[in-house]
Amino acid sequence: MSNPSLARISIADFIEQFRAEMVPFSNTFSYFFAGLPLTEEDVKEYIEEPVSALPPEIVGLLPKSTIILVPFLQGVSNGKAKRHTAAPGMREFIVIERPADNKLLPKVAYRTAETVHLIFAVKDVDMADYHYNFYREIATLAEARLSDSQRAEYNSLLREELGANVHGEVDEASWHLKQGLRRRGANVRRDSKGFREYARLSFIDTLTLYLHGICCDIDVEPGPRQLPSRYLRKRLTWLEAQYPPPPGYYVFPEEEGKASG
Repeated sequence: MSNPSLARISIADFIEQFRAEMVPFSNTFSYFFAGLPLTEEDVKEYIEEPVSALPPEIVGLLPKSTIILVPFLQGVSNGKAKRHTAAPGMREFIVIERPADNKLLPKVAYRTAETVHLIFAVKDVDMADYHYNFYREIATLAEARLSDSQRAEYNSLLREELGANVHGEVDEASWHLKQGLRRRGANVRRDSKGFREYARLSFIDTLTLYLHGICCDIDVEPGPRQLPSRYLRKRLTWLEAQYPPPPGYYVFPEEEGKASG
């Protein structure tokens, strides 16, 4: 496999140049390592294990996808972001040397006509963080393919929590939006633009945790911002019904024997 020497190349230019060298992994996924050493163990940890743990119903929702692993990703600095008008794929760059913190990106999703390219910076990144970033991108793609009935059911779970004044969320993004809804007062459960954006991020955060938990042994850290366990379990149980784990995998510890049997 080609392992190009990269000093600084835009995402769009990279995809155009190396599109034909992507390595097929499944009907849905291909992969490519750029500017990094490649071993069989790397393919197992970065590609095989996280992809194999995806529920079949999730895989069925996804477009053709490439997983591209690179040393670092560089974007525009925060201060210039609003003034930057380059086309998508020309705003972010694959680089060999670590950029300044205000330009450092963990991941980029770049869409072409028929394919979504998921590019991850992995140098100096823990495997757990890579898996989190990978599953968050998958969860974001899956959220966009939710059916109307699934969206209504999940939103109903959220309205039940809001009605019971349940504090906390699964991750920072949805927690901040939930706090914003509460500060506005009025009826936080109504179908407002704010509620829909909160529901979208809440679903992505929760599905990320669900998928990550199927693949890996992870702990949910308790704390004042964390959704209480009974409500979190209710969400995960709903996700399990929508997207059952593949054979041999399980969601809850008590299911381990059933999955392995």
